[in-house]
Amino acid sequence: MISNSSRRDHEDLRKTVVFCLLVLFPPSAWSTVLVQWSNSQLPPPSSLGVSDVVFSWKSRLRPSLLANARKQGYRVYVEAPLQQATAAAEEGARAGWTGLLLNIPESERKGTRTAATRLRSAYPKLKFLVLGTIGKQPQMRGSLVIKNDSVLEVSSPTAQPWIDTNLAAIKVEQRRNQAQVPLYTFAWVTSKQGQQRSVTASDYSLAVAEAGAFHADVVLQLDKRLQRALTNHDPEAWALWSQVRSTANFYSDLTDGGLQPAANVAVVVDRLDTRDEALNLLARHNIPFQVFLAADLNAVGVGDFNLVIVFAKPDKVEAEHIASLVTRGKTVVLVDAHSSYPWHSNQPIQLNEHTVSYLLGTGKILELSEPVTDPEAFAQDIRRLLGKRDALLSLWNGLTSIAVGYKDHSGALKAIEFVNYATDPIRVQVQVKGSFTSIRYETPEHGCCQSLVPVTHDSFTEFVIPELRIAGRAHLDSQ
Repeated sequence: MISNSSRRDHEDLRKTVVFCLLVLFPPSAWSTVLVQWSNSQLPPPSSLGVSDVVFSWKSRLRPSLLANARKQGYRVYVEAPLQQATAAAEEGARAGWTGLLLNIPESERKGTRTAATRLRSAYPKLKFLVLGTIGKQPQMRGSLVIKNDSVLEVSSPTAQPWIDTNLAAIKVEQRRNQAQVPLYTFAWVTSKQGQQRSVTASDYSLAVAEAGAFHADVVLQLDKRLQRALTNHDPEAWALWSQVRSTANFYSDLTDGGLQPAANVAVVVDRLDTRDEALNLLARHNIPFQVFLAADLNAVGVGDFNLVIVFAKPDKVEAEHIASLVTRGKTVVLVDAHSSYPWHSNQPIQLNEHTVSYLLGTGKILELSEPVTDPEAFAQDIRRLLGKRDALLSLWNGLTSIAVGYKDHSGALKAIEFVNYATDPIRVQVQVKGSFTSIRYETPEHGCCQSLVPVTHDSFTEFVIPELRIAGRAHLDSQ
């Protein structure tokens, strides 16, 4: 006979396993580019090469423009703030729109899921997507942002090239809304005089490549001058757009086969903040990480993580989970730690003025007595702590590039996506953990695929990418 208590324990275990699988394996998909449009005329989707068009509820919606877009074959979305979503949904249901993009500031995200569920129930024929974050224009820059006492300070220009990337924000959104592929937009950077500079084909292509490489959807804001030029059949405008379309096709044409981002670093936070500079710098240094909340520590134990960074302030139960992780061989970095924890009964090892280490089982805990004030130095320390043995991916001559590995459900690495933020062709040397006998490389410019020569040693494989302009993809095979 099975007791009620046993049934409850079994049900609790089943729920925990399901939750861990959802956290560790979110829905997989490649990128969709949605074009933000405001001009009175719209080229056909067969020419533009995109099927999703977005109009703003805040501007004067012209019903005839939206109706014409539907007749042309576009999926029509309208971006609206949550406060006006019901009124927009009423109109959308009557007019046959595809759906609404709910533009919700990060400070107002609490209760978003409930509101979206209520709207989906009331308007079942409409699709409701949450515009997860207002990102940044992907680009090169020469200054590093440092967080000092919750204030963002810009350092002096550095000799090392620097980039603005949305990868960390996308990873945060992947944890925040696991039922939806991350969806974001951004405004193009203006000049010091407040005038928007001319947006180039490389700018648009880089934005599309970043979203595609990181498995996110992006609402691409098209310059009004470009919109007019495209509708007026301007040859230069269509030459520009042809390059952008080529990059978009590079991601939309691919079937991913359920691949998931590969990560061996878990980052545990108290709250989800897409602007966290420490996470930005981890991404910038090609450290493959996945974001968790403190409540997810069970899932961290299930995952194949070598290093766990804890920015959260663990309570008693969470501290016990951390101790269990370390006992099983994990390395845990506890940031800004000031409480009393179970491992404090062990002998501390003072590493420096602000860092103490504790050995526990086959693992260790590093306690940092201060918050991260220099994200660049912190990211370099994490890279050194991982060491060569646990580095999943390393690049040489890739200061302007970010690479993300993707694995199948067995954990085998199958592909690497590359994005070069300099947009000028570079030659990159890659080292990846594992033994691979076949490397095939493709780009939007040259298609698929060029065979690269793998060199295997000490359980690692090295290969050289001869040319990475903006986007590239390497397919890895161990057979």
